Amino acid sequence: MTFPDFFGTFSPLYPFIIAMTAGTYKKPILRQTELTIEEDEQTNLIQRACKDPDAFAQLYLLHYNSVFNYCVRRLFDRHHAEDVTSTVFFKAMHSLSSFSGKATYFRSWLLRIATNAVNDHLRDTKRRADVMQKVVKNSRAESVYAIGTEDLLIEKKANLKKALLSLKPKYQDVIALRFFEKMKLTEIAACLGKNPSTIRTWLNRATTKLRKKLDAFVNMGGTVI
Repeated sequence: MTFPDFFGTFSPLYPFIIAMTAGTYKKPILRQTELTIEEDEQTNLIQRACKDPDAFAQLYLLHYNSVFNYCVRRLFDRHHAEDVTSTVFFKAMHSLSSFSGKATYFRSWLLRIATNAVNDHLRDTKRRADVMQKVVKNSRAESVYAIGTEDLLIEKKANLKKALLSLKPKYQDVIALRFFEKMKLTEIAACLGKNPSTIRTWLNRATTKLRKKLDAFVNMGGTVI
């Protein structure tokens, strides 16, 4: 099932998701030099990285952009995303020996660590409030240069960001992994250590709750409840 097909079930949300992924998120944010190697090579690299710092440095270059972009999409702030990404790779380095899968599952393993790190980062109430304030501030800064329909796009993006941040962490997780990372339900299940049926239930609940929050925001013209 494709991204648009799945969200067809939640048509009131689809324009907001499109708004969210437009502009800022249309192109990957590249922060480090990216490497590309074959799967077998990467599997061997992962095994060597448990004891070889140089091998781990190559893994870092291979996956930095993916982890960093995920953190940006969850935190809506590059500075915080950089800090959390550093935490992710620090934890990955110290727990790499526990990874026993193939290279195809390594990205999911990293995103699982990243998901936990992002949630830890947002768990502090003040920190979550700071992120929300930055969303509003950045949206206002964008609106200064907006013309016509761009104003509406900026407003939709800001509404979606605030609505997402108001959801429970597990619902933020599944929405981010499904719609921003384009992961399948089985991949999300592996990433979060849950059954696919649980992920499907969470995703249904998450999109329903997100739609209600966005509707409330639009109808009331105020803060997302």
